Amino acid sequence: MAEKKIQSSGLRTNGAADGVPPKLYERRDIYDEETSEALSEHVESILEILGEDPNREGLADTPDRVARAYQFLMHGYALDPKSILQQAVFEEAYDEMILVKDIEVYSLCEHHMLPFYGKAHVAYIPDGKIVGLSKIPRTVEVFARRLQVQERLTLQIRNAIDEVLEPMGTAVVIEAKHLCMMMRGAEKQNSATTTSSVSGEFDEHATRAEFMRLIGATE
Repeated sequence: MAEKKIQSSGLRTNGAADGVPPKLYERRDIYDEETSEALSEHVESILEILGEDPNREGLADTPDRVARAYQFLMHGYALDPKSILQQAVFEEAYDEMILVKDIEVYSLCEHHMLPFYGKAHVAYIPDGKIVGLSKIPRTVEVFARRLQVQERLTLQIRNAIDEVLEPMGTAVVIEAKHLCMMMRGAEKQNSATTTSSVSGEFDEHATRAEFMRLIGATE
C-alpha cells in the first residue's frame, strides 16, 4: 500500500522565538490527503445532484471543508479506546464510587448522518485499579466520533471500562438531543433521549440510586 500523505494546518507551541510572546494554543488539524480528495469529489457530486453549482463563490471551497469536517467528526475509527484507558491504570485500594459527570458528547446518528449532542455521566467502583480521570472523557470521545446510535454508544463506553479496569461495577448515562428528530421527521424541538447501561454493583438498587442522585445533583 502506498504511503499516504498528510496535510496539516496550525500548530501547538509553548515556546517564544525572537521576542515573540509564546502562544498557549493554536489549533492543529491533521488530515489524510487521499481521503480528503475522495470525499471532496463525492460532496461536489452531491451538490450537483441537489441542483447547486459547486463552482459558485459560496460553494467553491465547500467540498474540501466538508471532507475535512467529516474526517474530524469521525476520527474515532482510527483510535482504540481500550488503549487510551490502559495508558493510565494505577493500583489503588480505593473502593468507593468514582463519577465523572457532564461530559460533553457530540456524535453523528448513523441513520441520517445528522448530529446528536448532549452529556454523558460515567461512574465505576474500583476493584484495586483506578484510571486517570481524563481518560474517561477521552474514551467517551473516541466512541462518539463515529457513526452511532445512542444506545450502542452507551453500551460501548461501559464495556470498555469493564474490560480494562475490571471494576466492581460500571454505570453510564447519556442524555442527548437528536437533530434527526428536531429538524426532520417528528420535528419535536424539546425532546431528549436518555439511555443507561450498568453492570456489577450498580445493579443493586441502593448503588444505582446513589449514582442517579449524584448525576442529578446541582452544584
